[in-house]
Amino acid sequence: MSKIRIDKNPGAERLREMNVENWPIWTKEVSEFPWEYDVEETCYMLEGRVTVTPEGGEPVEIGPGDLVTFPRGMRCTWRVDAPIRKHYTFT
Repeated sequence: MSKIRIDKNPGAERLREMNVENWPIWTKEVSEFPWEYDVEETCYMLEGRVTVTPEGGEPVEIGPGDLVTFPRGMRCTWRVDAPIRKHYTFT
């Protein structure tokens, strides 16, 4: 299975090319929950901090400025350590 891909602090030009500012925004309070991706998701973290642990994998820490792609079919646990706000899109 594919892994979580993280681009730390991508440039403004790349974010513009991807049209990130027009993606919807999702917010979540401090919490922990299981999640499964039925489609690939790319998100850009605006605020907060989360640790995502793929089933059978190592925890991945994600924070502000990270452009993250979660592969379709991945099962994981989200632990939101500080309230998050992110842009997201599905492919």
